[in-house]
Amino acid sequence: MDCVFCREDGGEVLWQDDTLRVVLADELDYPGFCRVIWNAHVAEFSDLDGGARERIMRAVYAVERALRRVMQPVKVNLASLGNQVPHVHWHVIPRYSNDAHFPMPVWAPRQRTVSEKLLAARRAQATLLREAVRNEIEQALA
Repeated sequence: MDCVFCREDGGEVLWQDDTLRVVLADELDYPGFCRVIWNAHVAEFSDLDGGARERIMRAVYAVERALRRVMQPVKVNLASLGNQVPHVHWHVIPRYSNDAHFPMPVWAPRQRTVSEKLLAARRAQATLLREAVRNEIEQALA
């Protein structure tokens, strides 16, 4: 099987252990867009045992808390689709009322163009996520 999350990190690794990793996705319109990826290849969330499901959801919770603290979005979207990459992972996406797709999902048609100045400011905020994610995950998984 050729799985992108088995052969690649899936973004800039912010935190990882033997079971999962948190990456900053390369989504130009969405600075701060993170993925929480289960390291072992498992296609469906329900294929994980109870402890694994709890662990990944604690990590998703921690990433959302870090994003809210650092990026201060108006909303955080959580998604686990897996249609294109059938490997358990969660998207944790900071949303703003003036982002490119709001109020629609980030995969919907673009609603507006966002200035490069605003995106640059959000990218600068996103550089602070590594420490915030680490702190939140250490608390959530303790």
